[in-house]
Amino acid sequence: MTLPLVVGVDGSDASLLAVDWAVDEAARRDVPLLLVYASLWERYEGALPSTGRKRPSEHVLAEHIVASAAERAERRDAEVKVSTDIVSADAADALLRAGNNAFALVTGARGRGELQGLLLGSVGLAVAARAHCPVIVVRGDRAGLAGEHERILLGAGDPATGGEAVRFAFHEAEARGCTLDAVRAWRCPAHEGADDPALAEEPTRQHEKHASAQLDELLRDAMAEHPDVRVRRTTVEGPARRILVDRSAAADLVIIGARRRQGHFGLQLGRVSHVLLHHAHCPVAVVPQLV
Repeated sequence: MTLPLVVGVDGSDASLLAVDWAVDEAARRDVPLLLVYASLWERYEGALPSTGRKRPSEHVLAEHIVASAAERAERRDAEVKVSTDIVSADAADALLRAGNNAFALVTGARGRGELQGLLLGSVGLAVAARAHCPVIVVRGDRAGLAGEHERILLGAGDPATGGEAVRFAFHEAEARGCTLDAVRAWRCPAHEGADDPALAEEPTRQHEKHASAQLDELLRDAMAEHPDVRVRRTTVEGPARRILVDRSAAADLVIIGARRRQGHFGLQLGRVSHVLLHHAHCPVAVVPQLV
């Protein structure tokens, strides 16, 4: 059975953008689309006195939201198979459960009722930090959302913990027929060679060579498996979060790995992922790796 691409919908403008993006992604990946609306109204309905046969307004709203989202998806691409689900649960919990049987989860950058000043809604942040499948938060400028750059950006992590993100990035670049930019950031500690600037060049070269070797190791198997994907390898000195945010302005999707420790149920999101989810200029995919 082909796992679906699950999208959280709530009627907000951000979730409608997420639906549009997810329809295009489902078409590229040839997977069905499942639109999920989460509401707690059913949980409390039985505790309230009946006032007649009229259905609760929240139920009517939920049905309207999922029907409108499904109609929007079908108008965008009638070939994509679309189904809907209304779940009696907290939104983040509902999406996390759906993610256990999903190809990936897609959310908007902010939900219905979120404060306008927020850079990322609480549901999107909780899902990205806890899901065990890839999570894509749809954000960014018009060009990135429309896929006009024809470029995927991979924030290359450590070879031991970045394999799932690499595999996802290569499949994405192959499905889009676009270039994959694999970027490995590195830093040279300030104390190395600080007493003699002439000696600082050697540590710098060593750190750069080490970063390049790690990038080669990380990409080797995926490049062999996907020989048609155009890969541009880059090692850059500087903080990874700043480098990736800057480069996301010329990308259609930025992909970053995230460690998921077995048996740990709290939020598991690194600093780089957190910054990208709040500031990237294009959609962000957080791909978990169990360690």
